[in-house]
Amino acid sequence: MSAKLGRDLLLQIDEGSGFTTVAGLRTKSIRLNSQTVDITDSGSGGWTELLPEAGLRSFTVTGSGVFRNAVSDQTIRAAFFAQSELTARLILPDFGTLTGPVLVTALTYGGTHKGEAVFDLTLNASGAISFAPA
Repeated sequence: MSAKLGRDLLLQIDEGSGFTTVAGLRTKSIRLNSQTVDITDSGSGGWTELLPEAGLRSFTVTGSGVFRNAVSDQTIRAAFFAQSELTARLILPDFGTLTGPVLVTALTYGGTHKGEAVFDLTLNASGAISFAPA
């Protein structure tokens, strides 16, 4: 994968009539995790042995940005307070697209006296995430 601009990484939310890019996001990150299952025993010859399949997989997206008074802002706020599931799509140029159900598990608002109002959000997978390579 060649160098890419951070702004090209897109977080989108399904609004019911299609996916909308979450407006105002300045920073975004994704974390994919696969917890291992240790099956080491006395016959392992002193080496750790791991089960080839993941014990538990997780998907977390974090982002920070500014309010743009967009439909996506309202959708995220409503989902947080209702703890309802959203369908998210994360597009990583030249890598692929990750799509699946998420919950808004953290939502922080802030701002300085002379600056803009900002927010931070965390989305965690609440089911299977699909991957489509670029």
